[in-house]
Amino acid sequence: MEGTVNWKKLQNGSDIRGVAMEGIQGESVNLSKDVVEQLGKAFAQWIRLKRPNQSTYVVAVGMDSRLTGPDLKDAFACGLSAMGVDVYDCGIASTPAMFMTTVDKNYSIDAGVMITASHLPFNRNGLKFFTCEGGANKSDITEILTIAEQNQFVTSDKKGIVKQLDYISVYSQLLVSTIRSKVKTGVDNTYPLKGLKIIVDAGNGAGGFFADKVLAELGADISGSQFLEPDGKFPNHVPNPEDEEAMQFICEAVIRQKADLGIIFDTDVDRSAMVDQDGNPINRNELIALISAVILDEHPDSTIVTDSITSDGLAWFIEEHLKGEHHRFKRGYKNVINEAIRLNEAGKESWLAIETSGHAALKENYFLDDGAFLVAKLLIKLADLRLENKTLAQLIEELPRPQESKEIRIAIKTDDFVAYGQKIIEELENNLLPDWTKVPKNYEGIRVKCASEDEDGWFLLRLSLHDPMIPINIESNIKGGVLKIAQRLKSLLLKYDQLDLKVFD
Repeated sequence: MEGTVNWKKLQNGSDIRGVAMEGIQGESVNLSKDVVEQLGKAFAQWIRLKRPNQSTYVVAVGMDSRLTGPDLKDAFACGLSAMGVDVYDCGIASTPAMFMTTVDKNYSIDAGVMITASHLPFNRNGLKFFTCEGGANKSDITEILTIAEQNQFVTSDKKGIVKQLDYISVYSQLLVSTIRSKVKTGVDNTYPLKGLKIIVDAGNGAGGFFADKVLAELGADISGSQFLEPDGKFPNHVPNPEDEEAMQFICEAVIRQKADLGIIFDTDVDRSAMVDQDGNPINRNELIALISAVILDEHPDSTIVTDSITSDGLAWFIEEHLKGEHHRFKRGYKNVINEAIRLNEAGKESWLAIETSGHAALKENYFLDDGAFLVAKLLIKLADLRLENKTLAQLIEELPRPQESKEIRIAIKTDDFVAYGQKIIEELENNLLPDWTKVPKNYEGIRVKCASEDEDGWFLLRLSLHDPMIPINIESNIKGGVLKIAQRLKSLLLKYDQLDLKVFD
């Protein structure tokens, strides 16, 4: 096996991801049981190197609902056990829950591992790694894969013990206790959601637990919740709060059921979004605005860290309406989280790091991107607002919404796509059209304000984090503005023959 595996190709930033089963033409399996067992051994060795003074090690392993999850979970546990590491098999769990195993004082767990590939197609799978210090960084993944590739393990004479642990129930009770303890005086803290009908859409991922183990425990009516049963074929819709079809399912359910709120999770529950009682989606900029309103009420003047593609309207909402500071940083949830941590260490107070995709990490919760904790935080606010006969949606009534928005992804056809893309960005900066202005304090690609009367908007052109692509996000405050901006931008890109500009058509 060792000569046939391209270990480096399994790295996806701070995760490992690969093709785990046949089923899509042209995609060969590279994340087999044998590969994952070797990764289990490599991770055991990596933990030993990080904590050399310990005599025993314990790792918790969970999975989402993917079809390959059970086999890969068992293979990883087998690799750990062969190295003398004890294992808690947590079955179906969420990514945030697997981190929480490492800080739960009722257990002595050195690391948590989640078998997941987030919202990717059914044939994919992957691994996310945690210690009590947080999620693995890109450099950690590189080290683990290098150890796997070297394949020089000293297995243990005494195999590790594998035990079952229903940690998702433990984690659910942590959420329930948090909500009960944080609601205002005057709210029924045992059943703070009594009288509310709340629909959960788990998309057949791992998030179905939130309906009966959290909401029902808090008194909510969860009838009408849908796709709670884990099913790795994802037969109803992709579990992804950014996906338009997925959001349409939950929006329609809220209207059909006359619910007060809708909640949707991605496959492994590190992302989430909401729907208000009128069936309007609260995701992307709206979700950032909503949680920012809550955080800045608790921590005035603090800094909200977001990724690079957030809207001008959101910046106004955070800085002018909420009187906070908006720090627009790079794409990538780890980038956003690490930047918020860096700001705090530098003495600049930041309590929220959130990416447009729905990854939201709060300082009060270990800066863990946890879709369920984000929802819990908003449910606390909802319970408090009911004392004033108000709703969550009212908190973002002043958020300016663009008339139009669009993302265009341009393929780069050369192998040296990073250098080629960087060259385009540098040259574009020096050749902007007369009524286009480069936006300052931009940390990724080039962001441009388009001020002409028939455009009135902006675009961000950047390099993809992992793929040979140039994503372009465009927003306009007038009808037809996005098309106008796109056409003029295309005219500047025509000279680059390694770009596939058919997407503009």
